[in-house]
Amino acid sequence: MRVVYADNAATTRISDEVFDAMMPWHKERYGNASTLYRLGREAHKAIESARQSIAKGLHADPMEIFFTSGGTESDNWALKGTLHHYAACGKTHLIISSIEHHAVLNCAKSLEKDGITVTYLPVLPNGRIHPESVREALRPTTGLVSIMYANNETGVIQPIAEIGAICREAGVLFHTDAVQAAGVLQFDVQQEKIDMLSLSAHKFHGPKGIGVLYCRKKAIPDTYMHGGEQERGHRAGTENTAAIVGLAAAFEQARAEMHEKAPQIAQLRDHVETELLKIDGSHLNGTAPRLPGTLNIAFDGIDGQSLLMELDIRHIAASAGSACDSGSMTPSHVLKAMGVPYTLAHGSLRLSFGRYNTAEDAEIIIREVREAVELLRTHPVCMN
Repeated sequence: MRVVYADNAATTRISDEVFDAMMPWHKERYGNASTLYRLGREAHKAIESARQSIAKGLHADPMEIFFTSGGTESDNWALKGTLHHYAACGKTHLIISSIEHHAVLNCAKSLEKDGITVTYLPVLPNGRIHPESVREALRPTTGLVSIMYANNETGVIQPIAEIGAICREAGVLFHTDAVQAAGVLQFDVQQEKIDMLSLSAHKFHGPKGIGVLYCRKKAIPDTYMHGGEQERGHRAGTENTAAIVGLAAAFEQARAEMHEKAPQIAQLRDHVETELLKIDGSHLNGTAPRLPGTLNIAFDGIDGQSLLMELDIRHIAASAGSACDSGSMTPSHVLKAMGVPYTLAHGSLRLSFGRYNTAEDAEIIIREVREAVELLRTHPVCMN
């Protein structure tokens, strides 16, 4: 029996077109992009072409695009590189939200050990940050504000343009973790006044292990990976040409299909949501504008880990929240910040849909979740 995959917020299947675009750079055109012979020059040209493509999609300059190993590295570079640089000028204050991905949250905790003061902004019950809370948290010592574009557990989209305007007016750098939103929403780093932005290819049907940090020319953080002169001396390490080509191909494909695919995915998500909310004691987590494919729902009297295991038996791949928290018995920090009661937060289910999900998938999910919830309520399993 095939697996119904409903965990696209964790990772996505690489598209056939992206896979095909990458293969020559693994086999025939495998040269090191830092070398001078033809194979190397071809690789260098491919990387620079990919850089231009990504820049176009973000409305940025190609010189502002830096390739990394993924969203976690991009987030760490943005936060640590910026705060370590500005600490010497007395800018020792960081503002983030309480619902950030752990790549940002744990980075902030690490910075606190280095003497950086961190403000963790609250969110409204609908999962959204009020822009004015950013303004109120600003200090003369604030060196950076980092607010995610869309949440990885609820899909709630944050008011990035408003926050960007507040930060630019105050002369404070603004970074956004856009890993979940990339390939799903249109970006314009100029209009939204974003100084730094992180994305990762495997969230939009590209390869794992490759990402981007966009840095406005006046906002490039300190280098923290030292070695060769790759990425104009800012990020050392031999370039992964095949992955970079795949990233650009995936981003181009996602942007080209966005207006067609997003409504289809949203329609699928909305149908599943409507049907699952008919289950007694069901609750939707996150009611603000959301990414088209993300649904976070909780059920009274249900243990989330038990539900996931039951769904796995039924060949459905889903999540209780962030993939980085897999196996954790601690309820979601995101739902906790939203004020969701402990028992509901502990029983949450995240379903996230993508381009390869079908109407048949939706009907299978609806049927199996209903049956799994009924079974677990009749025969509860305690995972504690």
